[in-house]
Amino acid sequence: FNLAVGAALAAKLRGSDQVAVCFFGDGASNRGTFHEAINMAAAWKLPVVFVCENNQWASTTPYRTTTSVENIADRAIGYGIPGVVVNGNDVFAVYEAARAAVQRARSGGGPTLLEAKTYRIKGHFVGDPELYRTREEVQERFENDDPLKNFRQQVLAANQLTEKDFADIETQVKEELAAALAYAKESPFPGPEELFQDLYVEGGEALCGK
Repeated sequence: FNLAVGAALAAKLRGSDQVAVCFFGDGASNRGTFHEAINMAAAWKLPVVFVCENNQWASTTPYRTTTSVENIADRAIGYGIPGVVVNGNDVFAVYEAARAAVQRARSGGGPTLLEAKTYRIKGHFVGDPELYRTREEVQERFENDDPLKNFRQQVLAANQLTEKDFADIETQVKEELAAALAYAKESPFPGPEELFQDLYVEGGEALCGK
């Protein structure tokens, strides 16, 4: 949170049109740093968009058992900024909501708290036994509310792309992945001398005013 607010402050001081975007989960919205950062961003009208990916589970805990409000975005009212709830599984809905938030930030209106409601299909970590929910629940959400499947159906229904277009895209992506994997396997491991590269400013260059 603080890194995003710092980047937004830097953009505002430079007078650029850059907008910082901070992604986090529903569980992280209960941290103190979330409230500190969003309060400062609101007070200074910084160009930052806070995007909560509410996947309904904070580790192994349903978010409603640890959060008093129905929507994470409802917390925005306490800081005098817009709180927007959007279907996180609808690509076009997320795009429109994000575009409005970015435009508001660029115009000097300050931050927006955007909550994208979705569902976590995989476990929280590798080897998660997922004893806190049923396999039927996960399968039902995966089959009926998969954002990739929804996007494909929407685009096909609007005649924006064809099945051949999707097939071509999938072929292109597979080729790019294969090339990237081959490059990684053929590349040497980095040497120990690279460990501290690009960590500090070299030559005593001053940060202020640059």
